Amino acid sequence: MTIDKDVIRQMPKTDLHCHLDGSVRIDTVLDLAKKQNVKLPTDDKKELEQLLAPGLKCKSLVEYLRPFDITLSVMQEAEALTRTAFELAEDAAKENIWYLEVRYSPVLHTRKGLKLTEIVDAVLAGLKAAEKKYSIKTGVLICGMRNINPETSLTLAELAMAYKNQGVVGFDLAGAEESYPAKHHREAFYLILNNNINCTAHAGEAYGPESIHQALHYCGAHRIGHGTRLKEDGDLLNYVNDHRIPLEICLTSNIQTKAAASYETHPLKFYYDYGLRVTINTDNRLISQTTLTDELYLAAKYANWNMADLKNVIVSGFKSAFMPMREKAIMLSMVNAELEKF
Repeated sequence: MTIDKDVIRQMPKTDLHCHLDGSVRIDTVLDLAKKQNVKLPTDDKKELEQLLAPGLKCKSLVEYLRPFDITLSVMQEAEALTRTAFELAEDAAKENIWYLEVRYSPVLHTRKGLKLTEIVDAVLAGLKAAEKKYSIKTGVLICGMRNINPETSLTLAELAMAYKNQGVVGFDLAGAEESYPAKHHREAFYLILNNNINCTAHAGEAYGPESIHQALHYCGAHRIGHGTRLKEDGDLLNYVNDHRIPLEICLTSNIQTKAAASYETHPLKFYYDYGLRVTINTDNRLISQTTLTDELYLAAKYANWNMADLKNVIVSGFKSAFMPMREKAIMLSMVNAELEKF
């Protein structure tokens, strides 16, 4: 059975894996470039869209990450960060996402001299404004970068610590995966864990299960970003299942980065049928040209879900949120009541 996209749009949802610099509106990129005198590779909207959204013909994660140079070029001023954060939450609210976690790495926004704290403040201001205007709740994940260096990740972990309970809900490790092992960044994760902060890590996307092993056992990750290649290690798969470690699945981007060959062969269906806690997310709205409604629709279609399965996965998203337990319990009871209408 195919579940109607409009029905999915009306359901309450979470997006736990969404990058700010990969989810900017194309019109905003053009507008900010004009205001800031930034030279884009092209001022033609159609051409720019082709550069920013490589589509399914993209060849690898490294190629998929290239468009970020363009979006980041216009995200070096506080005003631009506030605006893009607000618009992302607005776009999410318009498809009835109740809880959104926005991730980004402040070090990538320092080219014009902004301080790390100014960058975090600017993003939080945009999200707070969206929360006031729409019925959406948001949280920020600060990303350490595998391919920069462990010292920078440690600085970013200190930043996440300073903003704990002020909008920052967790820490992540992002960036090119191959040749940049997670275990090199374990000092940043020790600091995060010792300060009782939630953490996740991109793993098993461009590299095998060994990467997931490091994210869990060296870095103590509470969730795994992607986890597409977990199926290659049955023992680790059972560990993830036994410990209810959520997987942040991003279908379209997994096909684009070649973490999976096609929607048909993506391991999502196997993971769900086996009992793993899967959540569905957008990753990058602009670069993958997607919405959460699209991703859930594709997931339901290719994993052959019925309405009960879809609701189950939506509830998993709320259960996996980096949110205080009491708040989560209140939200979950509202979500369950809302889902009964479908």
